[in-house]
Amino acid sequence: MLISSIIILYRIIYIKEEIYIDRFIKLLILFILSIVIIIIRPNLIRILFGWDGLGLISYCLVIFYQNYRSYNSGIITVLCNRIGDIGLLIAISLIYIYGRWNVYFMSKSNKFFLMMIFLALITAQIPFSVWLPLAIAAPTPVSALVHSSTLVTAGVYLLIRFNKIFINRMFDKILLYVSIFTIFMSGVIANFENDLKKIIALSTLRQLGFMMIILSLGLNYLSFYHLLTHAIFKSLLFICAGIMIHLMNNNQDIRFCGNINEYIPFTILSFYISVISLRGFPFIAGFYSKDLIIESIYLININIFLLLMVVLSISLTISYSCRLFYYIYFNENIRICRFYNYKERKLINFSIIILIILRLVSGNIFNFIYFILFLYLY
Repeated sequence: MLISSIIILYRIIYIKEEIYIDRFIKLLILFILSIVIIIIRPNLIRILFGWDGLGLISYCLVIFYQNYRSYNSGIITVLCNRIGDIGLLIAISLIYIYGRWNVYFMSKSNKFFLMMIFLALITAQIPFSVWLPLAIAAPTPVSALVHSSTLVTAGVYLLIRFNKIFINRMFDKILLYVSIFTIFMSGVIANFENDLKKIIALSTLRQLGFMMIILSLGLNYLSFYHLLTHAIFKSLLFICAGIMIHLMNNNQDIRFCGNINEYIPFTILSFYISVISLRGFPFIAGFYSKDLIIESIYLININIFLLLMVVLSISLTISYSCRLFYYIYFNENIRICRFYNYKERKLINFSIIILIILRLVSGNIFNFIYFILFLYLY
């Protein structure tokens, strides 16, 4: 709710001149309502209702600009999310036999039922994650909301809720292999990508892979901890990226960036704080959760190949973030791209300051809460 309110505040300045601004506001509120319906109770009927709402409204938001690229991205997004609907519908038809709608009353020996639930909840992982980089065709406030705390994290949240029924039934091993492959492939692609928003979207896919790795080990609270810290810095990254795109005359190619810090210094400073938090810089919120995740991976009994893949994938985060930092700060190829005379607005800066404070403080707070939960619940 906090991130959604900040993004709606950011929207006042960002797309205030759009013709269909009222439609945008209504769709955004319905989008937030859908994720609230999903998380309110682990009941399959409510989950299906909220999941369908997320899929339909995300399609309407992705095609908001009404051009050829938006239409293609929207149809791919809605078709990939329909895979989750198919899995949930089959699971509901199977659970109907038992006369209850709660997953925990289902027979734990029914592997086909668990397979359908599992299929529905990994739609943000490879090979079903092709929609995630394409969803950037939506306006930047929508991207900040989708990639931080709503659509892409819905499956992760439901896996946290239902994690106990998947552990020790081969699904945890499948999830481990799929998530390691996801973070490796998305890191490789991000190192060769030139679209600013697509690089941030691929970093979202990597963070989802990290959450799935921890879920495959059965550490629910650590995955939820990283989900919270990721939501804060990813929303800040997209807000700063939207301001940079406006400055560059709606151009998203990082090869045309360069010396942007001379035009919008406060925004670039905020962007860099989010990037170093993405890297896991010490004593910023991303450091605490990532350090615990890496320690947990080192402690599990996996083969050396998977361990090397995880270490290599973590190093890819440093490489593509350093590449992005170089193009924004030091690239001199800026004559091709005409910059607007853009001035930083006080309202947008206020929303950025709130997220920066959360970015710097939330790590210590969440770390304290997590260790209290760990001591009392394990």
